Amino acid sequence: MTSLKGKTLFITGASRGIGLAIALRAAQDGANIAVAAKTAEPHPKLAGTIYSAAEAIEKAGGRALPIVVDVRDEVVVEAAMQKTAETFGGIDILINNASAISLTGTLETPMKRYDLMHQVNTRGTYLASQKCLPYLLKAANPHILNLSPPLNMEARWFGPHVAYTMAKFGMSMCVLGMAEEFRGKVAVNALWPRTAIDTDAMNVITGPDFRRRCRKPEIMADAAHVVLTRPAKTCSGNFFIDDEVLAEAGITDLARYRHAGVAEKDLVPDFFV
Repeated sequence: MTSLKGKTLFITGASRGIGLAIALRAAQDGANIAVAAKTAEPHPKLAGTIYSAAEAIEKAGGRALPIVVDVRDEVVVEAAMQKTAETFGGIDILINNASAISLTGTLETPMKRYDLMHQVNTRGTYLASQKCLPYLLKAANPHILNLSPPLNMEARWFGPHVAYTMAKFGMSMCVLGMAEEFRGKVAVNALWPRTAIDTDAMNVITGPDFRRRCRKPEIMADAAHVVLTRPAKTCSGNFFIDDEVLAEAGITDLARYRHAGVAEKDLVPDFFV
């Protein structure tokens, strides 16, 4: 399978950034996208709402269903899955992209922020997966793809921001466990970038100069497309890195994913790789 035409994707955090890029790439094939995110009204610092994302998806050739979803709310998530399945006739793919981040040390991380990261990242991923699996188990080539890092249990990834690392690794542990639990039935994989990715959220955390030295989110979208079109029965339990996935697909010239004037050697490496 090389196309997502007619497939239905439920993407958390799809109103902007990597989630939206994955949605737009799938839309080019003619896929159906449930835009599941919290942003119904414009954010003062971050562009995009579920409605602007839905409009862009439909312009790209897909069908869109914007749904206000807080991945921490079990009732809301379950209802969103049901509405998606009723609208499009099922769900084929779940992208667990929604994430909260705080790159702070132990003494600088308020428990409110700690709780948010664990509720959105680890619990939100587990919850969305649990509520989506009944639909995925009925699909022809079902995939769960978590935007989470390889499980490199090294102190250097924990020391600077232990709370965030724990929350992101929780998403990866879902991959490890669910891939085994549903082996041969539903593919469960992780995808993570080699470099930092240029998103509006990155601008809030860092600044425009840093953003220039990040790859564009389209690299993650293209890598996700490669993974999601692979056979679910044989492609599961992997912790993929974006440029490695593309290289396996014969795409080694990554210049299109860099900003003009930025050399490959000047790109900022991402966390955990």
